[in-house]
Amino acid sequence: MQQTITFLFSNFTLTLFVFGVAAAFLSLSREPRPWRRAVVIEALLSWFLFFSLGVSFLYNFVMHVFFSEIAAAFIGWQTSPFQKEVGFASLGFSLVGFLAFKGNFAARLAALIGPACFLWGAAFGHAVQMVEAGNDAPGNAGVIFYTDILLPLIGLILLWLSRQPARLPSYAR
Repeated sequence: MQQTITFLFSNFTLTLFVFGVAAAFLSLSREPRPWRRAVVIEALLSWFLFFSLGVSFLYNFVMHVFFSEIAAAFIGWQTSPFQKEVGFASLGFSLVGFLAFKGNFAARLAALIGPACFLWGAAFGHAVQMVEAGNDAPGNAGVIFYTDILLPLIGLILLWLSRQPARLPSYAR
């Protein structure tokens, strides 16, 4: 049981993505069938924003600000005051993710763009650390590396699929 809990918390980005998919299907189970494409996409996108941005970045905030030694060791780094900055940036991403949970297209786009830049930059930094420093720590070269690349793509694809041009103002099309 301890190994399972450790795996879930160590791979929190994957865990919370799966929670988001599960929450989407749980919410869909209350919808009449057949499910329309737009309803499925809305469920997946809203719960993605809630879990993969809101909860995930809140967890990242807590770990980097309050448990910085554990977070640094997991990534394979030394502790640094910079971790607090990453933590508070994560808090901002978290709050915007929660706000975008039921927000409009523009709010959701804004909620996805900032974390995408952050996560793709982090993935690049992890890759550099893997090559230059041989850093194969789980928080550098493990699941986190792959979710840093894939989660922003998934979020942006869901947002693109959710667009409904007839409802968008002309400046947002």
